[in-house]
Amino acid sequence: MSAFTFNTTPSVVFGPGSIARIGEIAAARLGARVALVTDAGLVKAGLVTPALQALEAAGLAVDVFDGVVADPPEAVVHAAVAQARGFGADGVIGFGGGSSIDVAKLVALLAKGGEDLSAVYGVGIAKGPRLPLVAVPTTAGTGSEVTPISIVTTGSHEKKGVVSPLIIPDVALLDPDLTLGLPPHVTAATGIDAMVHAIEAYTSLSPNNNPVSRALAAEALRLLGRNIERAVHHGDDREARGAMLIGSMLAGQAFANSPVAAVHALAYPIGGHFGVPHGLSNALVLPHVMRFNASACEPLYAELAPHAFPALEGRATGAAFADALAELSARLGLQPRLRDVGIPQDAVPMMAEDAMRQTRLLVNNPRPVALEDARAIYEAAW
Repeated sequence: MSAFTFNTTPSVVFGPGSIARIGEIAAARLGARVALVTDAGLVKAGLVTPALQALEAAGLAVDVFDGVVADPPEAVVHAAVAQARGFGADGVIGFGGGSSIDVAKLVALLAKGGEDLSAVYGVGIAKGPRLPLVAVPTTAGTGSEVTPISIVTTGSHEKKGVVSPLIIPDVALLDPDLTLGLPPHVTAATGIDAMVHAIEAYTSLSPNNNPVSRALAAEALRLLGRNIERAVHHGDDREARGAMLIGSMLAGQAFANSPVAAVHALAYPIGGHFGVPHGLSNALVLPHVMRFNASACEPLYAELAPHAFPALEGRATGAAFADALAELSARLGLQPRLRDVGIPQDAVPMMAEDAMRQTRLLVNNPRPVALEDARAIYEAAW
């Protein structure tokens, strides 16, 4: 067994209604002045209100930044950091989807340590220190509440990552009630995103791929695969919502330590250039990347597939696994092809070139991806 390192969020709080505990958690962990990072939609929907009430009841001063948008650009990060510094924040809460939590991670890092955002892109570059950080996910998808990764969209539509154990949150608070109102399409896309995390972590070529990550990935895929349709089509089912949240978190723990690969590398240009949500971007290329990878990791796909699709037990192949995932996406109502989300075929060469710049991801892919391979995958997905 090879040596490995496994890092994750030290404390996980789970349960329906657990947002009521945010006051006591913040008072113990974050200090007297709390910067809460979220988006305007969640504020308008009233989801943030119980958190604010609990924080204020605990005697904490709270400043809300609600300017987060999907695939947050650098300008949003700079604005959130400046607001937190101006407020004199002692701690940070990321409340929302992966974008809000990703921005909160960088607020905690940059508001305290004074580093420049442009200087911390990459793996292990950030030096810190950072402010204490609590993450409260309202989607079951990114697993950002337990990962050392924050993704930012640069001015050139390219996505860059800050990757460092420093930005792993101190507490993840998972309340299924916060996800009950999530629309079906968002539930589906974020759920497939979490499944991608599990699949890519399990098959990653990373030298840090390890038994802990693989065990978590398998359990994540079991929870996600067996609950996603219920969560999408019966959104008020707390059991399904809770299973999705835990599955997403476990997948996050897995890929935080055994990093993702070509699915994400090819998804980033789709979101960066055409504004397609990240989970849907992953879903659009997932089966095609898996068919490309099958010759290199057929036994691993055969092991993993029955966790999500019990009917594949004893007859799982890479192709069958990819087909089952494509069929699942269709049942969930996700668009199946790049053309269906408005991407022109003549964008394929540009997207392929951009995908090849995601070297920190492509190095983990079970099969080497050349430029012509990326083009062929996009063509198949178009």
